[in-house]
Amino acid sequence: MQFVYIDESGYTGGDLLNQEQPFQAASAIYISENDAEILIKKHFPRIKANQLKYKDLSRNKGNRDRLLALQEDILTNFDCVTYICDKKFVLILHFLDYAVEPFYYAKEFNFYKDGANYSFASLLYYAGDALLGGNKFTEILKAFQYTIKSKTDSSISTLISKIRSANWRKLPEAFGPLAGGDISCVQAIKCESVSSDAAFIVLQSLISRLEVMINNPYSIKHDKSKNLEQYDVALGKLMKHEKNISFKETAITTLNFPLKVTGMEQVESKDYVGVQLADILAGGIIDSSKAITGVKINEYNKKIVDLYEDNQLIHLLPSLDFKEQKQFRKNTEAGDLINYFSEHFS
Repeated sequence: MQFVYIDESGYTGGDLLNQEQPFQAASAIYISENDAEILIKKHFPRIKANQLKYKDLSRNKGNRDRLLALQEDILTNFDCVTYICDKKFVLILHFLDYAVEPFYYAKEFNFYKDGANYSFASLLYYAGDALLGGNKFTEILKAFQYTIKSKTDSSISTLISKIRSANWRKLPEAFGPLAGGDISCVQAIKCESVSSDAAFIVLQSLISRLEVMINNPYSIKHDKSKNLEQYDVALGKLMKHEKNISFKETAITTLNFPLKVTGMEQVESKDYVGVQLADILAGGIIDSSKAITGVKINEYNKKIVDLYEDNQLIHLLPSLDFKEQKQFRKNTEAGDLINYFSEHFS
């Protein structure tokens, strides 16, 4: 049995508006432990395997050339994929999923057709506060994030009040349902299985790409983190699903059941070099995001993303190129997939 090693970076639980860590990433590598050990000895010959943590290594500027070379070696010679998302963008997508889409679903309108929800979320990401005035949209997102966790009547009332007190008629397509107290949206937010955590989105994205990338049955080993602990329950349901069915997710990805993955195990990263290499990729892409967004640019982090081929990087980031967004998700089955997951994996 071959193993895929997974690790993550930037996890802040249900708090997707954390300003210190605005991005979340996870990486998966299809590699043997022997090959992983060879890579570490090649690029960091003086370091012990259980000391290989991206956060610690990247603090020392003297390690950056070796870190770049190690990442390039992994990406060039092994099957791997890295996922990165803007957590505020994910929260806006959640808002559209639960505070808006149920209203349209009741009217038999496909809210997800050709990725319309992604374009809508991108518009809100960049123009939400400007449309509503001040920081009204940000306050609505904060209230929504709290409400989806607490699920109390008082928090629902507060969320609706914040929407009604804002200039919501500037964009009634997004804010009209809750402004009108739509019961289907309220029920969706209060559903016990609904949360603002991005863990399942990360898992689904990685699994979708791994299933395309790997031809044979495989098993997953991942680090013992709070984020990745949630993967076991979710993946367990996905692995046991034996119905033959497929869903087109994007122009380049189709999710097919049953899955090829046969198992998942939580392990101590110090005991598995493959997990440590996944940590290197995940930490590196978080560093790269700082350069891309202009938060912190240096000669090291601006080079990282250039190491990736297009099929090695999944990104869930806002984009105002609506034409490109639509083309990438044209004729996809996002709505059907969401309904199927809701029915079988809730």
